Amino acid sequence: MEVPALNLKAIVFVHWLLTIFACIFPGWLPGAYYLSNFSVLAMGVWAVAQRDSVDSIFMFMVGMVVTIVLDILLLALFYAGAEQGSEKSSLRDLFRFSGGMAILSLILKPLSCFFTYHMYLERGGECNLNLGFITVSRDRSTYQTIDHTDTPTEQDKLPSRY
Repeated sequence: MEVPALNLKAIVFVHWLLTIFACIFPGWLPGAYYLSNFSVLAMGVWAVAQRDSVDSIFMFMVGMVVTIVLDILLLALFYAGAEQGSEKSSLRDLFRFSGGMAILSLILKPLSCFFTYHMYLERGGECNLNLGFITVSRDRSTYQTIDHTDTPTEQDKLPSRY
């Protein structure tokens, strides 16, 4: 099955928009959420700007994985308290929208990591994983190219005509 082509600009834009929407309600998310998500988005902009860089797309992908874990922790720790604080407020619906956008961003991040991983492989990145007896590698040194033509031997050569 072929992975559909998805533009890295679209991934960065969608996560930027969802992060902005998650930050609309003031003060319910800690500074770590802002710092981690906007730092990863900066790495995404770097990956968009340098189209051939394997390092930039790898850093963006690893940053997305780290923010998945961090977002789970921060939402688990701060959502319930902020929800109780906003119940009597006139901004209750704004908090629900903001929380929903943070959760939607978290749900979309594994999918974005999947597409980013395929972009990483397209840019020439290698997947080398060694877990003891399990080894995953994209080593292609033993493959023979099919476009290579052998040089003719002496008996195959035709005499030259003068």
